[in-house]
Amino acid sequence: MSFLIRVQLPDRPGTLGAVATALGEIGADILSVDVVERGSGTAVDDLVVELPNGRLPDALITASESVEGVEVDAVRPYAGVLDTHRELELVEEIAAEPARGIAVFAEGVPKIIRAGWAMVVTDDGAGIRRLAASSAAPETSAVELPCLPLHRATVLDGEEDWVPQTWRQLGTELAATPLGKPDRVLLVGRPGGPMFRAAEVARLAHLAGIVAVVLADAQNGTTVPADDTV
Repeated sequence: MSFLIRVQLPDRPGTLGAVATALGEIGADILSVDVVERGSGTAVDDLVVELPNGRLPDALITASESVEGVEVDAVRPYAGVLDTHRELELVEEIAAEPARGIAVFAEGVPKIIRAGWAMVVTDDGAGIRRLAASSAAPETSAVELPCLPLHRATVLDGEEDWVPQTWRQLGTELAATPLGKPDRVLLVGRPGGPMFRAAEVARLAHLAGIVAVVLADAQNGTTVPADDTV
């Protein structure tokens, strides 16, 4: 079974190799490594590893933290794709089918940002309405989002009163970014964590900005409805 491990480690030569060796000693096979954040002498990396049947995921924490200075932020099952550079592919798919652009975007974001789900919501004056959602998104036609209008990408507090109880029970980490305008927002959830890092939020904002431009250009050049119907 595959797991995603987020580790904080000293940013010095040999540390990641030592972690790989420690994981190898328990039979874990590293499938991919993605640098999430780096700075001030510390790195945050996501490792996707294959763990042999019968081994408990706690063994991944024990092995990783046996290396001096290494801390495990989170471990969770992982069934996503291993290609972490799919932004261009997703933008091209949206540009090819702009009438479904928001739906395609919502479905593709979790694979890129390694989240559990994503949804796009808007405040149309009569309340907050969901425009599109990924296949794993919670079954809800509407969600309260007091941060609207949203002017910049941000991490949201998953323990606030507006957050549905089921999301809180799962320990869902939340991040949001405007999608072209402050009253249309991409909301991303990561049940069980780990927390969204600043670099991930910046990546999310950058991607949303590109997609918003692609959708706006498509609307200006075609008859795509202005109400963002998906």
